[in-house]
Amino acid sequence: MKRQIKSLSEKISASEGQGTESDILHALKVCQRELERQNEVLRKARLDLEKSRDRKRESECLSKKILNNIEEGCITIDRDYRILTANRAYAERVGASVDEIIGRYCFEVSHHLKRPCFENGEDCAVRNVFATGTSHIAVHNHYDAASAPVYMECKAYALVTDDKGEVQTALEVVTDISEKRTREAEIHRLAFYDPLTCLPNRRLLLDRLEQSFIAGARNGQYSAMLFLDLDHFKALNDSMGHDVGDLLLIKVADRLRTILRKGDTVSRQEDTVSRQGGDEFVLLLKDLGPDMRVAITRTGYVAEKIRASFDQPFIIENNEQHITASIGICLFSGYDITVHELFKYVDTAIYQAKAAGRNNVRFFDPAMQATLEESSALEKALRQTISLRQFQLHYQPQTDSYGRIIGAEALLRWNHPSRGSISPSAFIPLAEETGFILPIGRWVLEEACAKLKTWSEIPAASGLRIAVNVSARQFRQPDFVAAVQQIIEATGANPARLKLELTESLVLTDIADTIAKMRALGDIGIGFSMDDFGTGYSSLSQLKRLPLEQLKIDQSFIRDLGVGPNDDAIVETIIAMGRTMGFNVIAEGVETEDQLSFLIRYGCDAYQGFLFSRPVSAAAFEHLLTLGCLDRK
Repeated sequence: MKRQIKSLSEKISASEGQGTESDILHALKVCQRELERQNEVLRKARLDLEKSRDRKRESECLSKKILNNIEEGCITIDRDYRILTANRAYAERVGASVDEIIGRYCFEVSHHLKRPCFENGEDCAVRNVFATGTSHIAVHNHYDAASAPVYMECKAYALVTDDKGEVQTALEVVTDISEKRTREAEIHRLAFYDPLTCLPNRRLLLDRLEQSFIAGARNGQYSAMLFLDLDHFKALNDSMGHDVGDLLLIKVADRLRTILRKGDTVSRQEDTVSRQGGDEFVLLLKDLGPDMRVAITRTGYVAEKIRASFDQPFIIENNEQHITASIGICLFSGYDITVHELFKYVDTAIYQAKAAGRNNVRFFDPAMQATLEESSALEKALRQTISLRQFQLHYQPQTDSYGRIIGAEALLRWNHPSRGSISPSAFIPLAEETGFILPIGRWVLEEACAKLKTWSEIPAASGLRIAVNVSARQFRQPDFVAAVQQIIEATGANPARLKLELTESLVLTDIADTIAKMRALGDIGIGFSMDDFGTGYSSLSQLKRLPLEQLKIDQSFIRDLGVGPNDDAIVETIIAMGRTMGFNVIAEGVETEDQLSFLIRYGCDAYQGFLFSRPVSAAAFEHLLTLGCLDRK
């Protein structure tokens, strides 16, 4: 435009120079027409701009109306997590006006937090959009004033990006999905749970059975199915009415749940109690161990505890109702049995239990039933061992490479008057399962400390240390530290001469509790050895945190020394690692000169095994102490 006016001005100037009036008028008319044309262009452009602004205002107004009329809460958020805009639904959900929301942090308004929710480990949809540029969905839950769960689904999208493609503004759509979750939970409950007792139904039991098959095939552990049928339930139901019968079934379900959740034995939270219909219940016990006898003992103990619990009446509408139960059992591991066969076998077992007079427990396999009866008899005998003084401690010497006795491991022995010598492998698992390991463990500590005091007067035993195995159950007792301190004080034993042996699995179950107890006892001089080292899964980071003084190489590695390169390398590595970390290393199960030579070559500190001595009685051990040095067998 400016160039055109300048050109016309030059023409007028030129015309003036040439002096013709008509040329000047012509030039002015051309200029006027050009100006009028340009004004028209500007007018149309202004009108188009106004129309565009109007359309934009209308669009924004429409968008605002739409956003304010949809049920989902919508907000736009900048990279500082501040809210730029919000719709009415969002404002109503958070209980504030839109003006009060704008400019505040989204985590402050949405979650009532002082810091971003992702710093608490939550999945944040908006953060994911800023980080990746792609949409993301996250679900957050909290509880309302009535303690009811509230589930919010947050969908975030990229709204505005800069020249580099980085998201500068995100749109978040927030939907309350609590009702949806409630409906889904109700559908799941109806599909997989018994409506009367709220126990898993047959469909869910079959799913968990499949999981047990898979786990057993992988880890070799046994599982068990217990089929429980209430004795004479139909007669009670007919005489007392179905309402009372239903209440009784609910009470039975609660009692079965309680027995598995809490009891004398370890909690069995992973097990399943299900109702199959009528008065039939099925219990699925998992991870009973790889040893069949131990699995039978553990299963039988749970079954007997359930059966015995029915001795207590059920209180229904302020009246006592008495009923007994018959239980059929089948053990399985992996896919050694089909689901159809499993139900068939427990059905047969419960028929046998009822045929034996009801209120009984029966295994499908007669051999397993015999094992259970043997365990039951053994349990009764076990409860009398301490009072009848049937337990003894034997001591297996621990030596240096020259055969000099530097310590001993206290080993429990049970000499029954009619059964003879009973192997610890037969009664220790039973003692663990029944909880009798606690008084047994205390007796062992008391006896070992008493001997420590007695032997402290023998010159050859002045530096002797006795190692005592501590069970996981015993160690986890809240008063374990106090109990050990009390025994030390009562016996007068030197705590620096006592060493407690802990297994890797025990140590790693609750490492914080383990360290606290080890330090408390270490403060009075008691030492700790990690038993069966190499068979667990402890890491170096965990190992260095433990106040240990000794690692005991598991005898399975010593037994296979020289058989293959792997065991040689494992033992060599354990010794080297122990020495590097400042631990004393002892090998158990040393039986040959070749094993001893290998261990000496790689710097093992101490030895225990038949090469030097079998476990012997206290009197025989005192005699060995007077010898001072043991000849190798």
